[in-house]
Amino acid sequence: MNLIGNIIWLIFGGFAAAMGYLVSGVLFCLTIIGIPFGIQCLKIGLFTLMPFGREIRDGVGSTGCLATLFNIIWIFTGGLWVAICHFFFGILLTITIIGAPWGRQHFKLMSLTFAPFGKEIV
Repeated sequence: MNLIGNIIWLIFGGFAAAMGYLVSGVLFCLTIIGIPFGIQCLKIGLFTLMPFGREIRDGVGSTGCLATLFNIIWIFTGGLWVAICHFFFGILLTITIIGAPWGRQHFKLMSLTFAPFGKEIV
């Protein structure tokens, strides 16, 4: 069932969203200051390719001050708006029973894109 969900996800916008995250991750990595943010964009992009059957957990050392500082910078430089977009699409998809599984994936992406530092994908 996860395979079918991932295929439908990729056909109806998941691939385009993943490419956006991957391209922005590569662009972030062009500067030394942007490398940590680029790595998080790449992590989100790879998760966006196949979100069904995977989950997000707090990583080891997720309460460190550096992760907290980077999450604050991330939120103020666009992470909040990306999380709001995923929340909006999650609400739209969960209006119908058929769209509920894909809405749930948007809610998982929302939690990851709001504060990606200190999280791991399992």
